[in-house]
Amino acid sequence: MERKKKNIRFIDIICPLLKLTLIYCVTMNKKSPNIIWYCTDQQRYDTINGLGNLYINTPNLNKFMKNGYTFKNAYVQSPICTPSRASFLTGRYPASTHAHRNGAEYFPDHEVLVTKLLKDAGYDCGLIGKLHLSSAEGGVEKRTDDGYDTFYYSHDSTPKLNPETDDYKRWIVEEKKQNLKKLFEPVNNFCCDGVPEEFHQTTWCTEMAIKFINKKRKGPWMLSINPFDPHPPFDPPKEYRERYNPDDLPGPLFKLNDIERQKKFQEVCQQAVDAVNPGGENPPPPPVGGYKNPGNWPPESFNGKIVKAHYYAMIELLDKHFGILVDHLKEIGQLENTLIIFHSDHGEMLGDHGLIYKGSRFFEGLVHVPLIFSWPGKIKSDIVSSALVELVDLAPTILDAAGIDIPYYMQGQSLFEKMCSSNEVDFHKPVVVAEFNDSLGSPRIVRDTHATMTFDGRYKTIIYHGLGFGEIYDLENDPGEFNDLWDKGIDDKLKLKLMHLHIDAVMNTSSAGIQRKGRF
Repeated sequence: MERKKKNIRFIDIICPLLKLTLIYCVTMNKKSPNIIWYCTDQQRYDTINGLGNLYINTPNLNKFMKNGYTFKNAYVQSPICTPSRASFLTGRYPASTHAHRNGAEYFPDHEVLVTKLLKDAGYDCGLIGKLHLSSAEGGVEKRTDDGYDTFYYSHDSTPKLNPETDDYKRWIVEEKKQNLKKLFEPVNNFCCDGVPEEFHQTTWCTEMAIKFINKKRKGPWMLSINPFDPHPPFDPPKEYRERYNPDDLPGPLFKLNDIERQKKFQEVCQQAVDAVNPGGENPPPPPVGGYKNPGNWPPESFNGKIVKAHYYAMIELLDKHFGILVDHLKEIGQLENTLIIFHSDHGEMLGDHGLIYKGSRFFEGLVHVPLIFSWPGKIKSDIVSSALVELVDLAPTILDAAGIDIPYYMQGQSLFEKMCSSNEVDFHKPVVVAEFNDSLGSPRIVRDTHATMTFDGRYKTIIYHGLGFGEIYDLENDPGEFNDLWDKGIDDKLKLKLMHLHIDAVMNTSSAGIQRKGRF
């Protein structure tokens, strides 16, 4: 009898272990791919030569498009870093994660990052660059259980943080033997020459990425690469900036009545406060004593073409280093077994409608971003889809590609099967949603702003909640978003239909909560 009890105890112990081992083996036997997740910071949708921008040089992204699957209508869930990143890392909308704000004290510990799920499934996960799920003031942001065993952290490319809290700055000082203060001395203006390429944060990202990729390991790996560019200040290396003549570039989307239009939003949007004709001088002479916070706020006037030249130069640098990574994978024989994703967290106004940077607005330059996938032999190549997609779809897509079950609480919809289909797919969702909920905390805006946007592929509807106004644009007939139909120019029945669509779509971004155990 005693022997029987011991056997039972042995079975009780060993069976769960065998079960876990079996689950792990089944998952890994699906030939889970390695994953490179490359996310730039503040890159607009219209900044790739292969997507029609003939003024920018992006040969590596062009090649990547030829070998991959491009969604030309990809939209963010917020025009601001933290809520956008929280959304695509969890597969959940900001209304559900409650991660609305840049500079938040912490990231909610009940929210599960897709990288944590990958780690639990046997992936070796690493991060290079910024994460930005919580405040980075004073050093490394407070981490959650994010799944990253390798964590090379650098929030930005400016010298604000010292080498003790920033791995990029430590690399400059310890490996490159550079004087940090002297190296960054030229980076002190709105548009300027940045540090040389060999000392650039993007170069550091590439070096650290290759180091991670070359690490010997038995199972699959996943690497998040999050460079700071092309986020302001607009400071590319000199040799890249010199390749772009501002006079050869088209100006921003701007009409003189744009300045008057922005007055309506000055109480709720910091960008509207700075609205100017983007045909001014750039940069104006620095004020006596220099700028109090260089790079953060634009001068009283700026030239959109000069800003664009600097911005394009930053993207060309990113393009080069993205190509170096793809070529390295090919050289070591890992390209065929690697899922590569390229996108950005949100866009940049670049002078469109007299606005610069980011804020509580939903123009195409802010919410429309590039999104390209590649996995040779699995995902179809040389496809440009017009389907409406969202970055909230990234997390379930990654899990689907890795052969891992998608949790019930993820709100995004996987794109993986669509990208593997022999038929070109031009439909994914009927509408996309974005929101801004007191996301920046600007000292110049006293009123908390909560705004939501929906876009059905033609009409973009924006509501500034509690203020009694919004915006409606018909992008089919007005792609530049010059003609706001909110107060006039739209049929009442159509406006009511758009309002209903907006309410329904926004309500669907709120999670129903904890999974059911039963009916009662």
